[in-house]
Amino acid sequence: MKNFLEGLGYTVKGEVGGCDIVAVKGDDPPVVVIGELKLSFNLELVLQAVDRATACDEVWLAARLSLRGKGRESDARFRNLCRRLGFGMLAVASNGEVSILVSPAAPMPRRDARRRSRLLEEHRRRQGDPVAGGGTRRPIMTAYRQQALICACALAEGPKRPSDLKPAVPDAPKILRHNVYGWFDRVERGIYALTEKGRAAALEWSKLGVSA
Repeated sequence: MKNFLEGLGYTVKGEVGGCDIVAVKGDDPPVVVIGELKLSFNLELVLQAVDRATACDEVWLAARLSLRGKGRESDARFRNLCRRLGFGMLAVASNGEVSILVSPAAPMPRRDARRRSRLLEEHRRRQGDPVAGGGTRRPIMTAYRQQALICACALAEGPKRPSDLKPAVPDAPKILRHNVYGWFDRVERGIYALTEKGRAAALEWSKLGVSA
């Protein structure tokens, strides 16, 4: 990394003020670059860069390329994090060759309009806040699952027609017909009832006090 920065016209010195590398170029005022080095890209390296960022014009993170190319240098999330923080990323090959993965001046990642739209739609359709964030032991309460549970709770009272459920769940006919979770059974034309699986699901969520 020292050779790389010197090739860009910097005067480079190691272990200055607790920084792995400090590179300086020009004067009045000089451009100050801090380089932090690790054997692999990791969170500690990013945290060090955050700590150094207020003392310089640019921060570069440098690490050795992983042998099989499966390290953080190949993780788009890690690279995007560095872009958002304004940090550069340098990969050092086993032969000492240095390559730029992310420039400190790299543009911010583009917003994903489609993903944003899906999040907003799911947020809009979900009723209340039925589950706490971060849970891993139970199925995620999506808007679709929530509506299916509303149907299941209603059918727990007895067989019904899709039209009976539409006031509460406008998509009830599709949900009953597609039967994604195996909760519903068409007992006769236009009449649906709960399967044992559906009855158990409705009972479980009602015991947990989850709003449907």
